[in-house]
Amino acid sequence: MGRFARLFTRLAIVLCLIAGAASAQDSTLSAAVPNFDRWEPLARSAENAIEQKRGTDATLEAMRGRIAEYRGEFDNARSINAARIKTLREQIAALGPAPDEATAEAEPPDVAAQRTALNDELSSLLVPVQRAETQYVRANSLVGQLDAILRERQTRQLLTVTPSPLNPAYWRPALVDLTTALEGLRNESPKAANARTWSSLRENLPVVVVLTVLGLVLILRGRYWAGMIVRSLQKYGARGFGIWRFLVSLLRIFLPASGLIALALAIISSDLLGPKGESIVLVISFLGGMMLGVRWVSERAFSRDDDEALLLLSQDKRKEARFHVSMITVMIVITELVGQILDNSNSAAVSRSVLVFPWLVVSSLMLYRIGVLLRGYVEPSAATDDALTEVRISTFGRVVRGLGTGAVVIGGLSPILLAAGYFKAVDALMPPYIMTLVLLGLVMVLQRFLAELYGVLTGQGEAARDALMPVLFGMILLLLALPVLALVWGARVTELTELWQAFGRGFAVGDTRISPTDFLSFAVIFVIGYAVTRLVQSALRSNVLPKTKIDIGGQNAIVSGLGYFGIFLAALAAITGAGIDLSSLAFVAGALSLGIGFGLQNIVSNFVSGIILLIERPISEGDWIEVGGQMGYVRDISVRSTRIETFDRTDVIVPNADLVSGTVTNYTRGNTVGRLIVPVGVAYGTDTRRVDKLLREIAEAQPMVLGTPPPNVLFMNFGADALEFEIRCFLRDVNWMMVVKNEINHQIAERFAKEGIEIPFAQRDLWLRNPEVLSPRRGAADEVAGTETAEKDIDLPEVPEEGRTAEADRPDDTTA
Repeated sequence: MGRFARLFTRLAIVLCLIAGAASAQDSTLSAAVPNFDRWEPLARSAENAIEQKRGTDATLEAMRGRIAEYRGEFDNARSINAARIKTLREQIAALGPAPDEATAEAEPPDVAAQRTALNDELSSLLVPVQRAETQYVRANSLVGQLDAILRERQTRQLLTVTPSPLNPAYWRPALVDLTTALEGLRNESPKAANARTWSSLRENLPVVVVLTVLGLVLILRGRYWAGMIVRSLQKYGARGFGIWRFLVSLLRIFLPASGLIALALAIISSDLLGPKGESIVLVISFLGGMMLGVRWVSERAFSRDDDEALLLLSQDKRKEARFHVSMITVMIVITELVGQILDNSNSAAVSRSVLVFPWLVVSSLMLYRIGVLLRGYVEPSAATDDALTEVRISTFGRVVRGLGTGAVVIGGLSPILLAAGYFKAVDALMPPYIMTLVLLGLVMVLQRFLAELYGVLTGQGEAARDALMPVLFGMILLLLALPVLALVWGARVTELTELWQAFGRGFAVGDTRISPTDFLSFAVIFVIGYAVTRLVQSALRSNVLPKTKIDIGGQNAIVSGLGYFGIFLAALAAITGAGIDLSSLAFVAGALSLGIGFGLQNIVSNFVSGIILLIERPISEGDWIEVGGQMGYVRDISVRSTRIETFDRTDVIVPNADLVSGTVTNYTRGNTVGRLIVPVGVAYGTDTRRVDKLLREIAEAQPMVLGTPPPNVLFMNFGADALEFEIRCFLRDVNWMMVVKNEINHQIAERFAKEGIEIPFAQRDLWLRNPEVLSPRRGAADEVAGTETAEKDIDLPEVPEEGRTAEADRPDDTTA
């Protein structure tokens, strides 16, 4: 069987083995004691084969499979009577430590007898467990050594060299071998069976005719019918057209593939071919279906429709890519068909190389051209007409270009290796790379389908293609494709099952083994606990707490505290439900404590401060506070920081530690009553009693000013420029401070203007010591003409500080 057929066969086998391994993991509870007598000869035989490195690959694979089965039995046997052993150990521990022989005090006889009985029973139960543990380690080592031998042989095969197919001396023998193989197929049935064969054909003729007609109709008209259905859906504008178009496009594979199978069944039913001929017919139908699948992926990735295409190259490049993919599939079918014909014949190995050489060269050239197209891929969002503008390429674009580079390298290197006779190396590079491109294309197609489905369910339509969920869908599909890619690149089925079993066994942390089922149990319990916590929080916030007399800050504190407590309980219940022993994680807790002490102390400090703020509630949401020079309203209090909205409508994030350890001014804590001070000045000579009365009337007229205590007016000071007064009053809501102050200032300006009271502005008197030095200097033009006077800058002499002070009170100096 050819390389591509082997890949699909191995994929089916690994899926069956993984399912069997999963069922085996579920049956560990019914573990029994393994048959050690049958195991010992197998183990010794494997050790001899490993020591001498003898045996074919098939023999070693079979031996490895049997050893792996015993290893699974030994692994299950390690948990035999685990519950009883645990109980016995707890009973022995409950009796206390055994008395030391050196001590004079002896243990009571009944306690000593009970301890002896428990120890004897424990020893008898531990015997099969310890033996199973020992043999498990032995079997695991044998499996690893056999895998190493098989991998080494597989690596050596890559460097196997056959004679060059370019040597003309091998061309004629190759054609002779092919002709001989075809003659062997034609002469496979004995001549004596001809009469019985024609009799069977006449009996099965109706079935043969029906299958032949059905197969031809499906092959010739299947793709046309699928396209007609798509055009009808597009014409009538069916909802979720992308989904229906994807589903209908599958008919382009299903209908012609069904036709190939019908033709194969018709040929087999005719009894005209022998066993090998019938197997070749089945392989041809299988390869035809594979070819249709590959072409379907290429038609989706390089679609003629821009909306459907996954790689938006130009129309000409997409057409060229589809042509190259079709050519590769045809070459693969021819290569596999030649290999099937030459199998089980006496043809030389070089004959196979000569016969498949031209088809492999054409495939490599087609792969090279596809790589050139992919290397030039530019996403529409990154395309630009400005050569000076830097083009940013996304991760998807880099991956596509990287795949194109790999295709160019492998496609250009393969003809050289084939000409040199390295067919094994080419067989390990080119077919796996082609299959990798097909699988990644299939992942892209399925991701687009899931994106379309997600868009229909959420009502987003085509906009869902750029959402987050399709990206997650793609990541999940890539994870599911990893085992297939491993098989494509030469991984053995046993290696994948080994990884799956190791994954199923989990990993050990101390004395606790954590398996995937433990992770699943943890996730399910935590999600349930988290959902219940959020549901209770929502009920308290919307239905219960609003009906109490607790202020909004207290309500938020209760809801937040309940959320943290509920999440903690959910995590604790999930850990307990998953069977994780927290005592075995003590060293992890110690390491975390050390890390907290050094690197996370600020975070922990803010976290603890946040809890203190939620419990003591020195500030609440909606409070007007001032901290660290920032003033504004508290909008949100979390466990790490508090968000303050300033009066400029900007958010300031303040660490909770600053609110607990620093000085915080809360203007609205407890109540919103606050004092307002409005300063005002009047000119000297104004009746102060009259000013006092007017200001008091203005303050009392404000609706936000409290009557108790009443507003007060104070004559504060004889200022340098005015008589200074202050209005001091308490407001019902200090948040209206600026509004009330603005209104009071307007009222003061209006009443003072009406009453003729002057609000002075700042004035200064300047006294000069020697005014005679201020006479203006004459310019040069005034000295010549004598008719004009030019104003110049006045140079003032520097006056000493003590002179300026001494002369400041002289009334007879000139005032400037």
